Amino acid sequence: MTDFIVIGGGIAGISTAARLSEHGTVTVLEMEEALGYHASGRSAAMFEENYGNASTVALNRASANYHHSANGGYLTPRGLLLVAAAHQAQGFADDLVALNLHQISMDEALSHIPILNPDRVTQAALHSDALDLDTDRMIQDFARVVRAAGGQVITKAAVTAISKTDHGWQVTAGGTVYEASQLVNAAGAWVDQIAVMAGVAPIGITPLRRSMARLPAPGGHDVTNWPMLMGVGEAWYAKPDAGKWLVSPADADLVTPHDAYADDMVLAEGLARYEEMVTEPVTRVENNWAGLRSFAPDKALVLGPDPDQPSFIWSAAQGGYGFQTAPAASRLVADLVAGCTPELGAEIIAQLSPARFR
Repeated sequence: MTDFIVIGGGIAGISTAARLSEHGTVTVLEMEEALGYHASGRSAAMFEENYGNASTVALNRASANYHHSANGGYLTPRGLLLVAAAHQAQGFADDLVALNLHQISMDEALSHIPILNPDRVTQAALHSDALDLDTDRMIQDFARVVRAAGGQVITKAAVTAISKTDHGWQVTAGGTVYEASQLVNAAGAWVDQIAVMAGVAPIGITPLRRSMARLPAPGGHDVTNWPMLMGVGEAWYAKPDAGKWLVSPADADLVTPHDAYADDMVLAEGLARYEEMVTEPVTRVENNWAGLRSFAPDKALVLGPDPDQPSFIWSAAQGGYGFQTAPAASRLVADLVAGCTPELGAEIIAQLSPARFR
């Protein structure tokens, strides 16, 4: 018997497991053959402090020092460039405020991304402090913390049954029965299913599909140092990736929990929105994929013990903010479980608590 069972080996689960390793033994159960297989493995891998609602931004800011300094740091410069057509002036103005961007000239915008279409793009804004995140190394570093503390990280362990016992929880996964005093639900798109299996009221967390296409570098350019490029209202975005060019339609289509794949029509429509703003047409898609971003009804994360069943702990609804909030979100969960005083203020904690849905 261990102190904690964590269901889910994405960034939410493995970071929470690492923090809880300071307070007891941990067993992580991941249904796939590797950690970070679903949403965590299909992330845009950016750290942008101003991205998200108030509670998410608070988590971002509380995570910044960890991202910059832990284990040598996980961040590298990238930048974020917002572009708008003439008819998008109001949306552009709204995004300037929401994302804390500063407007730049078209000449400067073209110096960053030379394929912008000057006949179409009339306004541009830049945020130089948007940064790339080394997401894979972060997952593996958290996993090492769990193992170094004597915990287990078990893959190919799909949960098939959960029951409450006199001493805590019994979980059947991959044909093996595991027992722990407390159970952490970090199962991503499947968190409500896990809750029901455990006899805990679900929250109403919805998985939304986000698709991505990998293209050759447009026009043969070296895109290594280009910033992330985004349309107004996040109608699409593009980003360098290992010499290639990723374009997402920024879709958010409601789906059931599953191993997601991109919808061809959604991709085509998103690529068309992107093509309107650049001079290089999309001539070939090398490959594509999709991930499921899971949201609570109010679009804030769900972190902490369940109010009706305190030994059932939520680390859920990360949406598109899982990696950038992980250091502070996991610390908050561990502090709440261990009875330590959290660094975040009471108002933000209340906005993140599962109690807000009861």
